[in-house]
Amino acid sequence: MFFNPNSKQMKLLAIDTATEQCSVAFLADDSVLTRVVPTARNHADLILPMVNEVLTEAGVGLRDLDGLAFGRGPGSFTGVRIAVGVAQGLALASGLPVVGISNLAAVAQQAADLHSLSRGDRVLICMDARMQEVYWAIYQVGDGLVELAGDERVTAPAEVIVQDVAIAVGAGTGWQAYPVLRERYQAITVYPMLLPRALEIARLGAGPLTAGLGVRADEAQPVYLRDDVARPAAT
Repeated sequence: MFFNPNSKQMKLLAIDTATEQCSVAFLADDSVLTRVVPTARNHADLILPMVNEVLTEAGVGLRDLDGLAFGRGPGSFTGVRIAVGVAQGLALASGLPVVGISNLAAVAQQAADLHSLSRGDRVLICMDARMQEVYWAIYQVGDGLVELAGDERVTAPAEVIVQDVAIAVGAGTGWQAYPVLRERYQAITVYPMLLPRALEIARLGAGPLTAGLGVRADEAQPVYLRDDVARPAAT
């Protein structure tokens, strides 16, 4: 698909390498090009060729863009670092602003779209954080896009307790990894296989970039949630 580089449309590139897949998306208003490749550990080798493929297909160069969005975590320590490093490199080369988008928000957006959720509906995201823990948060649907309701956390699955809040759906790999979650929230529909994608990161990043909230390359930061990323897994 060809996009006119002289168009007044907001044009942005998004990347994500935080989990077991690598993805890139080019977004120009309602038009989008994406690449998604499942991979356990080849993100660093795949991501730049995927960026080149998408930009070539779109018929635009890096400097034709208005900004960059990246999955800033939480997720794999190495994967999040790759996304931050690539986003910084692309931004330095082009002078573009960057915005980091939560990987939990990207999963919540997928679930909201899949389940056709309405304004005010809530999604409980639980992603497997290994070490017998989950990254989790509640997101609420706003004007078509999800918004964080509360905080993003990393805890044991048994500590994922939501009180006095109606949850419409659950999503994320933690639901499959830890049965205690499904046992506790039996009444809701769950999408346990969803992983963050650059497509949703692009959609969630368009607003902040349009509003001038992007930052310089050297200000792009990861979010890990877990401080001790080197702690060995329990045996």
